[in-house]
Amino acid sequence: MARLRRLGPAFLVLLWATVSLIGSALMGPSPAAAGDGSVASGSRDDGSGAPTGEGAIVVVQVDGYLDPPNADLIRDALSQAADDGTPLVVLQLASSGSIDVDAEALAADVAASPVPVAVWIGPSGASARGAGVLLTEAAHVAAMAPGSHIGPAVPVALDTPGNPDAAATEELLVTEAELRGRNVATVATLVDERYDAGEARRLGIVDRIEPTVGSLVVGLDGQIVTVDGEIVRLSTARVVGEGTDARRTPDPEVRFDRLSLGDQILHTFTSPSIAYLLFVVGMLLIVFEFFTAGIGLAGLVGAFALVGSIVGFGSLPVEWWAAGLLALGVLGLAIDVQAGGLGAWTFIGSVCLVVGSVTLYGGSSLLNPPWWVLVGVVAGSIVFMLSAMTAVVRSRFSTPTIGREGMVGEMGTAEVDIGPDGVAKVRDALWKAHTNRATPIAAGDAVRVVAVRGVELEVEPEEGGAVDYRDRARGGSAD
Repeated sequence: MARLRRLGPAFLVLLWATVSLIGSALMGPSPAAAGDGSVASGSRDDGSGAPTGEGAIVVVQVDGYLDPPNADLIRDALSQAADDGTPLVVLQLASSGSIDVDAEALAADVAASPVPVAVWIGPSGASARGAGVLLTEAAHVAAMAPGSHIGPAVPVALDTPGNPDAAATEELLVTEAELRGRNVATVATLVDERYDAGEARRLGIVDRIEPTVGSLVVGLDGQIVTVDGEIVRLSTARVVGEGTDARRTPDPEVRFDRLSLGDQILHTFTSPSIAYLLFVVGMLLIVFEFFTAGIGLAGLVGAFALVGSIVGFGSLPVEWWAAGLLALGVLGLAIDVQAGGLGAWTFIGSVCLVVGSVTLYGGSSLLNPPWWVLVGVVAGSIVFMLSAMTAVVRSRFSTPTIGREGMVGEMGTAEVDIGPDGVAKVRDALWKAHTNRATPIAAGDAVRVVAVRGVELEVEPEEGGAVDYRDRARGGSAD
């Protein structure tokens, strides 16, 4: 048991690190930086053809679901840009839809921004679906990285079952396309179609294809856009060098804006797969701590995981009866662990885990965790309960078998004063002990086993032990 207690924390740390790595994989890659270090400035045309306005361009990195933290990030960036006179805001976007956010209102905020807004779907391999399509088409400039994709636009809200507003979404896309001068007919097909960057540019769905944020910023130099009824000419680069060495470089520097640490944690908890994983792992760790009869690392990590999952569930369309099935599944497996063998509750618990996992979320099926996550969590839970937990229970509650005859001559320690009766610890087990009245032993002193009488040990000090014929006669012969 002592060995299990020493190994337990290390195992739990490894488990938690594994959860974090899985979470990183499920959340997708982090947004890429501006590649070539490009920076930009923007300006309003004052009628003379000379650019006006100063300030660094703002690149807002939006990765993952458009949930409350990401929506607040976009709105705060637009508001701050307007207050600071920022010439251009770029939304670096890779999103599969919105959760617990009014996506149409967010797109309207982008369209009505007094600061020019460009959306770049990237880096390569990124996609914009659902609400991400609305933001892209609402922007003054829509761009994509090679290898990225856009569409379909429905479902916009992943936490809404079905797609009751497909017609309204198409109408909104058409309105945005007309406002930005894009191909109305092909933009309308984004309701249920998906295009790669080349197709989207050829069909007039987006304005540009750029490999990096930096190339986008430099490429926008001289671009004319209409912002809030006014003509805006973007000035994003200057020429350095002469002759064959001349090249365009961004001017001035770019400022990146991303989620703070606290908002990033909330954003991670909102991932359906992460919230599901934390919920099950949290319950397993708390049950583990219960069987080890203490409050340690497992209990603390389990409590943190449960709190994180509940925070995530607050923004997700959770079917609470399915969450109850998950809890019942863990409880059912724990019952048979306590009973010491496979039984009806093992079967009931396993079924509850499977059913609860596949029905946990309402809304769009896109919220369902990948099949490999479901299989890993369910199978891992069952194996953990039936192997690791069974070993813990066996170690805690079993009685060690000790060859008593072989204990004669063993050394131990007096747990309390033995004079003549007391308790000694030998081979990590506590025994009732008896010693000669002439040689009492103080607590903590070393003792030597000289005889075993049933479940009682006869002991003597490590040195200076005496033999009392009265004690020998009282105890009888040794076993």
